[in-house]
Order: sequence, then C-alpha cells, then structure tokens
Amino acid sequence: MPKTRIGHRREDVVPEAPHGNFIQVADRRIGSGEPVFIIAEIGINHNGSIDNALEMIDVAANAGCDAVKFQKRTPNVCVPEHQKSTIRETPWGTMTYLEYKERIEFGLDEFQTISEHAQKRNILWFASPWDLESVDFLESLDVCCFKVASACLTDGPLLDAINETGKPILLSTGMSTMDEIEAAVRRLRGSQLALAQATSTYPARPDQLNLRVIQSLASKFGVPVGYSGHETGLPTTVAAVALGATFIERHITLDRAMWGTDQAASIEPAGLSALVRHIRAVEKAMGDGIKRVYPEELPIREKLRVVSEMSE
Repeated sequence: MPKTRIGHRREDVVPEAPHGNFIQVADRRIGSGEPVFIIAEIGINHNGSIDNALEMIDVAANAGCDAVKFQKRTPNVCVPEHQKSTIRETPWGTMTYLEYKERIEFGLDEFQTISEHAQKRNILWFASPWDLESVDFLESLDVCCFKVASACLTDGPLLDAINETGKPILLSTGMSTMDEIEAAVRRLRGSQLALAQATSTYPARPDQLNLRVIQSLASKFGVPVGYSGHETGLPTTVAAVALGATFIERHITLDRAMWGTDQAASIEPAGLSALVRHIRAVEKAMGDGIKRVYPEELPIREKLRVVSEMSE
C-alpha cells in the first residue's frame, strides 16, 4: 500500500524516527542494544556466475553473517547512453560496456536460486536496486528489506518507489552532504529507516572513513546507524562497532585477484570469519557502562590492593 507523503515540510526540521531506535528485518532487529547485524555484500563480485554467488553465500553463512546483499540493475536503463557503446576488455572477450553489464547481471532464475540457497543456509538476502524496474523485480521476490546505494541517495523517484514497498530501508550516505541526507530522510518519512556511514572510494583510506559520523547521524536523526566500509583490512570496521554501529556491511570476494572493480576493497573468506569473530568479541566487551567489581577480581583485590587513608 503506498504511503502518504508530507510534501511541505520546513527544510530546517529533521523528521522523527517513527519506529524508535530499531528496525525489524525479517526475524532480526537492528538497533541500539541489539546484536550487530552483519551484512556480507556480494554485490557484483560474482562476475555473473551463479556458482560463485552460491559459494559466496556459503562463505557468509559459515562465517556467521546475518545477511548477504546483491545489486540489481536494468543495464539498458542504468548505463548512460554515452557509455553503452564504449569498448571494454573483459575476461569473456572484447565487448561493449552495455554488453558487459548485461553479461554479469542476474535475472529471475538466478535470484530464485539465490533465494532458495540462502533460505537453506539460514541467512537473509536482499539487494540494492538502481532503477525503478529493479525495485519491482526485487519486490516480486519478497526481499526482506531494501538497500539504497550511496549513488542513489538523491534519486527521488527511486526512494519513493522503495518507500512504497513498505519494507525496511538501509540508506548509505557516501559522497553525500548532510543537507542531502536530511532531504532523503524527509522523503523516506514513515519508513523503517536505518542510515549507514560510508565513504565512496574503493578502497578508502583510513583518514577518509570519518567513523565519528556514525555518532553524529545517530544523534541528529534518531534512527539506527551502521557502517558500510570500503577500506582494506579489518580494524577500522571493528572500531565502527565500538563507536555504536548497529549494522556492518563489507564487500566480500572469493579471491581479491578476481576480475572486477570492487574486488580490491573486498574481504576474502578467512578475513570475513575473523571480522565476525572480532565484532562479536567487541560486542561482549562493550558492557553496560556500570562500573563493578567482578568476582574473579576479588582474590586479586585481596592480594594486591593497597588501602591507606586517602585525603580529600
């Protein structure tokens, strides 16, 4: 059922988060106090191979991720006219850029296979639609939520179409100003919305990640905020959890040497397993903020504590 939108809002008013500090994605909650929701982005790193895609789902499930994410495009719509006939060298031979994008794009049969395999492995799956036709396509498969790529944050009609599905929305904020983010949040008013701090360079340098924006977005908008990382390595992603990220998204690959522009900023299987372990360890280590003496400390306290008069 389409949502009723409020078309005349003061530009300086930040909309409230209608669902409080969490959103519900299938049987998982994303928000403060909940386990970090870990997304392995397969994207287009499968290179058009369903076998690669299924193996990557297995990698994510074995590592303990909550979900895998793909991308969905209608190439003839998404590829700019001036790029369609550009010649590209690919592992499958010389072809136009449009032919290349069509070559790696999954259709209904592949996504149905993905859906069945993900269900078998007890892991959620969803995708980022890049055009209106792709929104309808994914909705026909009843995805659990939608991801809006940073590049699409200012695409009003696309945001409207996704919002009308009534599904939860994860919105990445790479290459976006705060004004642009506010406008997108206003447009998506009434949705179950979560934001992700992101930097749209591949790979991103540590000094470009600006992880404290996670806290800034949470304070300003009152919605769950996560982190979509494109850096190499794991420590900065783990640091995002310590700064309050409620969900984490990282690109994954079977081998960083594979063909594709996203492979260099992706994590291989062993790295993904390590990342999930580190995130779960940090979750436990964060505690509740109440200072206490643990029973295991008492013998050490008895042995080592120096007690003397303390002056004010």
